[in-house]
Amino acid sequence: MMTNKTDKKLEAFDNPYANRDYQIHMEIPEFTCLCPKTGQPDFAKLVLDYIPDKKCVELKSLKLYIWSYRDQGVFHEAVTNKIMDDLVALLKPRYLRLTSRFYVRGGIFTNVSVEHRKKGWKAKSAVQLQTFESQSNISNENSL
Repeated sequence: MMTNKTDKKLEAFDNPYANRDYQIHMEIPEFTCLCPKTGQPDFAKLVLDYIPDKKCVELKSLKLYIWSYRDQGVFHEAVTNKIMDDLVALLKPRYLRLTSRFYVRGGIFTNVSVEHRKKGWKAKSAVQLQTFESQSNISNENSL
C-alpha cells in the first residue's frame, strides 16, 4: 500500500553567519520514491542550493527525511514541491532552489525545478574578478 505521509522530521540549527549572504550547495544522488501509477521505483538526483537567513538545515535530519520518500507513491512534480515547501517552512531562507533530476523511465528524463525568494530579499550582483594564467615555480627548460 502506497502512502504520502512523510514521517521524518527536518531539523535546523542557527546560521553561524546570518549577517551575510552565502550559498549552501547540496547534491543528493540517491533519492528514491515510487511511481503512484505502477508502484515501480523512481530514482533521482536532488540538487539543493540555498542562501540561509537565520537557520540552516541539519544534514542527518535531511538524509532521514529524504529516505522517508523511499516507499511513497508520488509524482515527480508533487514530491519536488513538497520537499521545497517543507524546507521553506523550516528554514525561511533568503533564497532556495530545488531541482529534481529523475533518471530515465520509459525513455523520458524528467527534471523539476522550483524556487523560493524571501519577500524583499534581492541578490547582490556578482563581482567579476580579473582572471590570471596559472603560475608555476617549476621552470620549463624548453623555454630557456
